[in-house]
Amino acid sequence: MIETGFIRVEHLAKTHGRGSTLVHALRGVSFSVQRGERIALLGKSGSGKSTLLHLLGGLDRPTSGRIWFADRDLAQLSSAELARHRQTTVGLIFQAFYLVPSQTALANVELPLVFAGISPKQRESAARRALEAVGLADRARHRPAELSGGERQRVAIARALVNRPQVVLADEPTGNLDTATATTIMALLDSYVSGERAALCLVTHDEELARRYAQRILRLRDGQLANGEG
Repeated sequence: MIETGFIRVEHLAKTHGRGSTLVHALRGVSFSVQRGERIALLGKSGSGKSTLLHLLGGLDRPTSGRIWFADRDLAQLSSAELARHRQTTVGLIFQAFYLVPSQTALANVELPLVFAGISPKQRESAARRALEAVGLADRARHRPAELSGGERQRVAIARALVNRPQVVLADEPTGNLDTATATTIMALLDSYVSGERAALCLVTHDEELARRYAQRILRLRDGQLANGEG
């Protein structure tokens, strides 16, 4: 049986700046996500979708409202506990890849395991398996500059999934890729989510992509969910 409310977002708000420069990035957003569910956060640039993803990932704290992962309220976690949340619960994938240029693909994938305190032998083995899973076993010793855009995104996916997260947060993961490569990237994510019964939160402005890969679409407009969705 699928668990309901694995992720619960309640009246979430986020503001930036102060006084006359105050920007309301999110305004009272509420929704829930089941374990194993794929949702898409759809909206134009500036709608608040990336801000929402960063809050779910523990990269930032809300101005008000709450985010529950199972029985954990992110607002109540310390900085160290939020770091642990990022290391073990969520896998973050960004359009810009954020790979370390001086490190090999293997070393980049190992990074979350380094921060998690995994032994060198174990983390190398896990990173190699992750690269193999995304079809890059033969590129392990290459640095990002020696890889194509699609290969760099696959390294980023391997890094995000190496700790076997329960939730995958993907912010425009195909935005810089051609159609064929984008299809490959989404197939990799879809396979992981199905195999691990993980939740997927996909941020995109691409209606077709959202309809193809998400079971449910949440539309953000000016920091709010449109039409009471959620």
